[in-house]
Amino acid sequence: MAIRGKMENNLSISTLLMYYKRKDVQEAIVQHAKDKEVAVKFGDKGFGKRPDTIQYPNDILELARQGATSFHASEELWKNPLQLDPMMKRQEIDNLRKGWDLVIDIDCQFLDYSKIAGDFIIKALRHHGIMSLTCKFSGNHGFHIAVPFEAFPENVHNMETRLLFPEAPRKIAFYLKEMIKKHLAKELLKREDINKIAVKSGKKFNEIVKDGEFDPFTVLSIDTLLISSRHLYRMPYSFNEKSGLVSVPIDPESVLDFSKEDAKPEKVKISNNLVFIDRSKANPNEAKDLIVQAFDFGAKKQKEEEEKRSSSGRRYGDFDALQEAIPVEFFPPCIKAGLKGMEDGKKRFMFMLVNFLSSVGWDHDQIEKELHEWNKRNKDQLRETILVGQLRYHKQQKKKILPPNCDNGMYYKDMHICLPDNLCSRVKNPVNYSKRKVYYLNREKDKTNKKKTKKSAKAESPEKDTTKKE
Repeated sequence: MAIRGKMENNLSISTLLMYYKRKDVQEAIVQHAKDKEVAVKFGDKGFGKRPDTIQYPNDILELARQGATSFHASEELWKNPLQLDPMMKRQEIDNLRKGWDLVIDIDCQFLDYSKIAGDFIIKALRHHGIMSLTCKFSGNHGFHIAVPFEAFPENVHNMETRLLFPEAPRKIAFYLKEMIKKHLAKELLKREDINKIAVKSGKKFNEIVKDGEFDPFTVLSIDTLLISSRHLYRMPYSFNEKSGLVSVPIDPESVLDFSKEDAKPEKVKISNNLVFIDRSKANPNEAKDLIVQAFDFGAKKQKEEEEKRSSSGRRYGDFDALQEAIPVEFFPPCIKAGLKGMEDGKKRFMFMLVNFLSSVGWDHDQIEKELHEWNKRNKDQLRETILVGQLRYHKQQKKKILPPNCDNGMYYKDMHICLPDNLCSRVKNPVNYSKRKVYYLNREKDKTNKKKTKKSAKAESPEKDTTKKE
């Protein structure tokens, strides 16, 4: 029976079947899927069941016949991925986890920017003595750069490394971002004028320049906060539905020379020398300096932030615990807009929403209820596993984490929920907005109550007796 039709953009069913019936492609995908949870995407219908695995090459073609467009794998390595359940407790998940691979996700709407960032990340990893890193094109605008778990030490600061997920990848990604930030900014400005970058990215000058310096991460993303348990990435040799291109492994030393032409399905070649996450080339402990320095850097930054807060005095803007949860009516316009439901950026909004609600006094049960209600309002709902994973991670945090500041280029404006009112220009963070609004309201109530008290006291005080005594 002939199968015809179109899935998404330029990705036709005939193209899918022609590509996924290749034995070398099937074997490469199956090899990469070992010990990983797999999620299969069926075009605009979304993902199939989770957890899932792929064990046989023929599974790839059979799934493609059923409408599968791409294959995604977990960063974590599992003893038995099929035992995973969204309702599992952290201890149960830890018992199943064998380890995790570091996958740095670089994304930008301009591929040239992504190339430069990718090159700097690769150089930073080489600087830390890591030779087993591998790289692949994401399939659209960016790159994935990976370090296999076998390159990391068994323990870090007396903790089992296999259990340090997602904390370790987050800290490493943040550390690498800070390490390359100035070099990346300088290189981008060498190639293009700052005003051209602003126009090209659709941002204002003061959105990409902070404290007199260009911030490259206002136009380019290296995710450090959205990594969570059971986090997925597109598998090598899998299609990207939006571009119709394939996520192909590339030589890390040649990322600057990459061309999208090489990712067209008819040009894809499987190479035994270019294996994304090649465990056979990992040297034990070669990533030890990287992970230790990332943890030390994170601790130093946290200490600096705490000292900065403690020296700033106590005002309405402090982020200590509130005695009562701030109601929705006092939320900033961006949060109210996002709560109506999101088309794009749902994961980013989920992350900032959880941290926002926590910072304005909502307890875990309230946050969980609100998150599920919000997800129902999304046109395409996030999977339950994603919500549960984010809620679990939040519950385990001892300290509150603020949502990104209002000038963060990858949030608010990019998600089309930045709808500023008169108060927005006076605050730097959505939490400030709500606390300031409550502060002003309470101050007005106090004034009103004082006036009423004065008026009442005056009315109740006895008038002076002006009559003469007989």
